[in-house]
Amino acid sequence: MPEQKFLSLPNAPLDQANVVILPVPMERTVSFKPGTAGAPAAIFEVSDQLEFFEEDGGWSPFKHMTLTVTPAFDEEESNEADLHARLTSRVASLPADNLLISLGGEHAITPALVAGRMREPGTVVFLDAHADLRDSYEGSRFNHACPARRLLEQGHELLMAGVRSVFEAEVNLVEQDPRISLFMDWDLRGKGQWDSFLQKVSSLQGPVYLSIDMDVFNPAHVPGVGTPQPGGFLWYQMVEVIEALFATSNVDLRGVDIVELVPEPSRVSEMTAAKLLMKIVSFWGQANGFDFKEMTGSQMQVEYE
Repeated sequence: MPEQKFLSLPNAPLDQANVVILPVPMERTVSFKPGTAGAPAAIFEVSDQLEFFEEDGGWSPFKHMTLTVTPAFDEEESNEADLHARLTSRVASLPADNLLISLGGEHAITPALVAGRMREPGTVVFLDAHADLRDSYEGSRFNHACPARRLLEQGHELLMAGVRSVFEAEVNLVEQDPRISLFMDWDLRGKGQWDSFLQKVSSLQGPVYLSIDMDVFNPAHVPGVGTPQPGGFLWYQMVEVIEALFATSNVDLRGVDIVELVPEPSRVSEMTAAKLLMKIVSFWGQANGFDFKEMTGSQMQVEYE
């Protein structure tokens, strides 16, 4: 496979990259619209249409930071348990002092990504139209309907939002498990609940992981997802969440994933994902003081020559 790039920037050496993007084009348990395996490549392709200047942050992140896109995770022919163990091992082998953004693929990859990045209990901010708390689905504990349940088993707390499709047993689990904070999508229509959710995000401390299923967005704005649901986030709501996450210096963001995108003809969905990735990089970079540093080298030359 040809080398993949974001914004057409040359890939920095892995050990020198401030931002690492890991493509994980895994698609094994999709139960409705297929195509998630093609998402990472589609996101990289449309990223050429983004500006280097990030307007909300008011800076050009890659004038100050280095980036690399790693080779895609190879699904190979293996059983589910071995596959997810290999993904955990791959993530654990990557440098730990940077921003890791993984591009799925289906949401089933998240527990393996979190296990490779967070060795101690923390909080997973889980943005999704579905609760994904089933113990198993269609005979598999590694199904894309089960990642939140696996994260609980790893010992993490869940801060969930945007959910608008839920199984009865999942509702019962939420009511019984104090580690789960759930903001249903309908409840977030009220400003009081939305502000309460943002306050919860901005008050997080310690290790945090952010998982974004693209079906958390309203399908009128992001139609290209595996299992769309009416309702959902608008673009600037998502920007507010990212802003809230970096509102204090108490958060140790261990990683991010963007999953369940299905490329579609208008390319609006993959452009939204690419722009979202850029926003996350920008807010993370400013939170970590990179906007006060000046980068030298090939990436900056490509951008500004």
